[in-house]
Amino acid sequence: MTTGVETWVEGRVARVRLNQPPLNILTAGVLDHLALSFQRIAADPHVRVVLLDAAGNDFSAGADVAEHLPPAHRDLIVAFRDLLLQLEEFPLPLLAAVRGRCLGGGFELVQLCDLVVAGESARFGQPEIALGVIAPFASASLPRLAGRARAAALLFAGDTVTASEAQNLGLVSSVVPDDDLEPRSVALAQRIAEHSAAALRIAKRALRIGAETCTRRAGLEVCADLYLGPLMETRDAVEGLRAFLEKRRPTWVDG
Repeated sequence: MTTGVETWVEGRVARVRLNQPPLNILTAGVLDHLALSFQRIAADPHVRVVLLDAAGNDFSAGADVAEHLPPAHRDLIVAFRDLLLQLEEFPLPLLAAVRGRCLGGGFELVQLCDLVVAGESARFGQPEIALGVIAPFASASLPRLAGRARAAALLFAGDTVTASEAQNLGLVSSVVPDDDLEPRSVALAQRIAEHSAAALRIAKRALRIGAETCTRRAGLEVCADLYLGPLMETRDAVEGLRAFLEKRRPTWVDG
């Protein structure tokens, strides 16, 4: 029986793929398998970046509408909440590659990624309001990503936006032709994976601090402490600096 999720590792890049086409619907079971996959990846000291994508022509049409009905809705919402909380604390760079429809829960999942490469066919939206419900997790993340007014337009109207519109809203990192989505997203993941896993994990912590609701002063102090403490205690930090001074390529030990 398919889990709806496929995972594998290519070099230092972990791949996670929604694999229940054509719509890659997110059931509570699929969400549980995603959570388990990310848990295993986070524990692998050799993985440096994760690439999330989907089989077929659409990334995901969202959560299973049938599971939104009582009493199944409790299991669905709790499973989704737990997955997104896990991704909020995920220690490695998380890259999403999106083509076609990315709606509802699928869009909420992508909003937890650090970088989003979108094919030109990608369409993003939170249509929950049309069903008389809300997008609970997008309500928390979209205002931080796009600002309150733009988030309100997406959440209240339920309309979709194109890949280029999503990029203008700050929700997408880059837009590429659909045929280039796989090679371009893999190339970006591999580019990130050239760097030290230890440094990337600390960079992810620093980025999270910068994105959180706190004063700039507090963020500067915490990030300085990260540099002075956990970062400079790694062998890779010293190796990278010495390699630059010695005009050679660094040899990462990921620690």
